[in-house]
Amino acid sequence: MSDATRAVLEGGPDDLPERIVSVSTPGEDIKIAFRGGYEHFRPTTRDQDTPEGALPVYEWWERTELPG
Repeated sequence: MSDATRAVLEGGPDDLPERIVSVSTPGEDIKIAFRGGYEHFRPTTRDQDTPEGALPVYEWWERTELPG
């Protein structure tokens, strides 16, 4: 059984500070502020076993830069 309020992030920068994050709207893309931009993750159909239980997996798909 999955916990829909937490998710596992897969891919993207190796130095992201957290790989298990809160999800405000399960099933929608996640945008993480990181190093002057955003890392974007999309939901998958997979779950991953974690110390917090089985959580949905979100895969990295792009980075956008903040203007400036």
